[in-house]
Amino acid sequence: MTSASDADSTCYDAVIIGGGIAGLTAATVLGRARRRVAVIDAGHPRNAPAGHVHGFPSRDGVTPAELLRLCRQDLEQYDVDLLSGQATHVGEGGPESGDGGRSVVLADGRVLQGRQVVIAAGLRDVLPDVAGAAECWGKSLLQCPYCHGWEIAGQPLAVLGTAESSAHHALLVSTFSPDVTLILDDKVELPAEDARSLAAMGVTVVPGTAAELRVTDGELSAVVLSDGRSVPCRAVFCEPEATVDPALAGTPGCRLTADGCIETDAEGRTGADRVWAVGNVTDPSSQVVAAAGDAYRLAVALNAALLEEDIAAALSSAPTVSAGEPAAATL
Repeated sequence: MTSASDADSTCYDAVIIGGGIAGLTAATVLGRARRRVAVIDAGHPRNAPAGHVHGFPSRDGVTPAELLRLCRQDLEQYDVDLLSGQATHVGEGGPESGDGGRSVVLADGRVLQGRQVVIAAGLRDVLPDVAGAAECWGKSLLQCPYCHGWEIAGQPLAVLGTAESSAHHALLVSTFSPDVTLILDDKVELPAEDARSLAAMGVTVVPGTAAELRVTDGELSAVVLSDGRSVPCRAVFCEPEATVDPALAGTPGCRLTADGCIETDAEGRTGADRVWAVGNVTDPSSQVVAAAGDAYRLAVALNAALLEEDIAAALSSAPTVSAGEPAAATL
């Protein structure tokens, strides 16, 4: 693996936008396939606020930063350039990238050319408008029970009910503690069937709007409602909104899903020629291990596309063999 200053060319077989687990996994597979790869890392992984990564075989409990360090270390033996920077535009390629290639423009003015481009830049979470949310995010303000439920099991927990899916969220959280409160925003209607399920699972429903996360002696102690009431808890779950970088999602030809993510086929191809996408940029709920698996599948399909081009180029430059004339053999 080389740094940006060591790279002798800006043209690659694949340019990967995003240095998280999805981008680094794709780079590893393509590097092992002897492809020249660039990974553009903006340095802001979505899961950075979390203390640990869970559910990743052999690395359960490792910090997000350590997992990425290990992934980057794995790349050192391959022809992969890990570049720091922010990609701002995916456009048509220049002459170095060959017919139909792509260019990736960085915020500092650098332009990389690639035969194929992978968008693996993840998402940006938009936290709820609640005082203390930013300070508690990833510590006591949580999103995924699978990622954090074990560590806070048995404690008083709360769920911010800001959407129709919040009832199911609270039901899942209830499997980790007998003391769960769903703080149901006034704008959200609770279907009768969900109300019965919540009651059956012992979840208390409190109508109201969260205004503040109260921290006492460095620990979350309660959710304070807009009318002054408080719900004691040691952790609170929410479903934050998330946004894809509009500069990348707006790549001509890319289609978006209903939740604003980039739409792909089963192998990761987008609607834009030679542009692929993987990870949270295509699925907000994709866990680390799932993103790695999807990225592996994408890299295999992308390498197959490169191989098809290589074969076509080799055939076009091969000597013409007349009918009945044996092809020359090379010993």
